[in-house]
Amino acid sequence: MLKKEEMQVFSEKLSARKKQIEKNLAGTELELDAMRDLELNDEGDFAAASAETIVDSAILTQQRKELAEIELALDKIKKGTYGICEMCEEPIGKKRLEVKNFARFCITCREITEKEQM
Repeated sequence: MLKKEEMQVFSEKLSARKKQIEKNLAGTELELDAMRDLELNDEGDFAAASAETIVDSAILTQQRKELAEIELALDKIKKGTYGICEMCEEPIGKKRLEVKNFARFCITCREITEKEQM
């Protein structure tokens, strides 16, 4: 079980990452809006803009997913359930949480859920 001080450290890390993602999302959305307003003169311009838009959209999707995971982890910290595996209800290793602050599963259960998704 994590100590109160450790929970605070993870809360601070998660909050900082949340702020960074929100900043990234706002910036990327502004860029996408600006690209939509561009007058593209030829197929090359259009292809380049489309490829960039696809990449930006993929990044936005991934960052929104991470943001949702972070918000869930912050909510768990408030409820006192942070660091507990959602599947087996055993503590998630501190080293795993340090690598992935918003981990929802211990290593064993994560492997099980990944195999089920394949």
